[in-house]
Amino acid sequence: MDHTYYSDGSKTKIAWTIESGSTSADQVRTHIDDYYDKLTIEQSKYVALHVGLFWGIGRFIIKNGDKVNMMLDLHSMFENLAEDKTSQDGFVNHRIRFIRQLISQRKLNVKFVMIKPEQNKSSLLLS
Repeated sequence: MDHTYYSDGSKTKIAWTIESGSTSADQVRTHIDDYYDKLTIEQSKYVALHVGLFWGIGRFIIKNGDKVNMMLDLHSMFENLAEDKTSQDGFVNHRIRFIRQLISQRKLNVKFVMIKPEQNKSSLLLS
């Protein structure tokens, strides 16, 4: 199955949207105490990407071998994930490792797509 995956993060929340055919699943979570108002926006976006992907797999929305278009609205994330560049941020590098591990373990066919921030459907969930 094909999925379109949006995620976003703020200083206090993370959100994601998974579109699959004609259905859509949205989620919003408040950061855990260790992250609440302590992460950068970039770090929060990586947490949202990681947690939402894990959630989508756990809820059997995203299954082994599925195609996932991951919509990214931050250029540095696109460079790190699509172009295999390394971040100077150790926290970000750990999230990248976990995201790649999930993709590999589930044999997901992932395409990273750069979008404009106003096209990120999960951003509306953070308001």
